[in-house]
Amino acid sequence: MVLALSAPLLILLALVSMASRRGTQRLEAVPALMIGTGLLVSSGLRRAQRRRILLEALRLAAPGQASSTEQGPGGSGVNGVGG
Repeated sequence: MVLALSAPLLILLALVSMASRRGTQRLEAVPALMIGTGLLVSSGLRRAQRRRILLEALRLAAPGQASSTEQGPGGSGVNGVGG
């Protein structure tokens, strides 16, 4: 959870730093702002790509096809052995 908050906190730190400085010293906070924004954007794009791939895989799966969590031809239990 800490890593999920690192990019927004970096952006917040950069904004606070920019607000507290005057003149050309504000430019020192710009790299942190750009890096935090880039991390958020790339994370969002990666998440959207993974979701798209998962959705396509679910759509391509045959509805009658048995999954690994369903019972096999032997009935109940693991490897067709009842318990």
